[in-house]
Amino acid sequence: MDIFQKCYDFDLDKQAMEKGIYPYFQALDGMEGTEATFNGHRIIMIGSNNYLGLTMHPKVKAAAIKAIEDYGPSCTGSRFLNGTLKLHLELEKRLAAFVGKEEALVFSTGMQTNLGAISSLVGRNDIVITDKDDHASIVDACRLGMGEIKRFVHGDLEQLDRILKKIDDKTGVMVVVDGVFSMGGDIVDLPKLVVVCKKHGARLYVDDAHSLGVLGGGRGTAWHFGLTKEVDLIMGTFSKSFASLGGFVAGDKDIINYIKHNARSFIFSASLPAPNAMAAYAALEVMETEPWHVQKLWENADFMIKGYKALGFNIGATQTPIIPIIIGEDELCFKLWKELFDSGVYCNPVISPAVPLGMALLRTSYMATHSREQLQKVLEIFAAAGKKLGII
Repeated sequence: MDIFQKCYDFDLDKQAMEKGIYPYFQALDGMEGTEATFNGHRIIMIGSNNYLGLTMHPKVKAAAIKAIEDYGPSCTGSRFLNGTLKLHLELEKRLAAFVGKEEALVFSTGMQTNLGAISSLVGRNDIVITDKDDHASIVDACRLGMGEIKRFVHGDLEQLDRILKKIDDKTGVMVVVDGVFSMGGDIVDLPKLVVVCKKHGARLYVDDAHSLGVLGGGRGTAWHFGLTKEVDLIMGTFSKSFASLGGFVAGDKDIINYIKHNARSFIFSASLPAPNAMAAYAALEVMETEPWHVQKLWENADFMIKGYKALGFNIGATQTPIIPIIIGEDELCFKLWKELFDSGVYCNPVISPAVPLGMALLRTSYMATHSREQLQKVLEIFAAAGKKLGII
């Protein structure tokens, strides 16, 4: 059997292309925050994780430009060897203070953060437990670890309690969850989760990729619930509210030091380039000094949640600026995406395995910098497309 046979047999993309509804890898001419250009036409962007709109903030852009002039585009080595700058250390210090932890460690991407931190902590005799809706980076990180993996139905903390009850007290256990779930937009029930973990002596790791800049005045899920001390590790990414690229994990000094010396994705990857580090640093300063961005984000999210509900779309259980438009059938989801795209709205169609079979959806997300006129136009275009396809 040829190992490449699966490649020759794969044709889902070709089928969609033949029908004119293939939605992925659309090459944009440019990106301007709330709008992008495609083949010379302007489209409203509601498919980005740029929650605070800081990619176009003058302070963030200026910081990245200065960094490339001062340091160049790469550190040309890993943090473990020649790739650590004082800039990295200062950023880590500021991030730790921002989320309320002793220390932080910066990785080159958010994916690498989860891969390195989780896999280094979960050893051969340990158990890691995840929510079934956790991000793919968490799933892959658990697979890289040498321990046993257990999963519980999304949000079912009673099931988690039963799983933990069956584990021997001598076994190391860590529960890993998203703070805000990236497809459904719902928030983890952190108060109840903390009680369950404390009851069984399990450590708790919260992925705040979609929570930082959104919850807790921008400081994340634990801060939002007043439970910072009860969460052992907080992970974040720079590619969303921080308007850059990279990631970090924050926690007690000894834990971060262990990850620093054992996380393979940290030790064996080139360090975060200075322009990305400086952009994240500047975005952090904006979050601290210009709190109105978070307030505006929530005003826009509330407006769109009410708007979609009024139109009759199924938006699931979202509680955040991530608003899924649940369609169900893959092809119908692609057709709605095509109608919207051709009418000037960019969003993201999501099908299995990213969501369960029969739960295809359009993932929409909103920015603090969207104008009310832009959002109203999006709702009008959704209404027309939804009626045309018989969805509403």
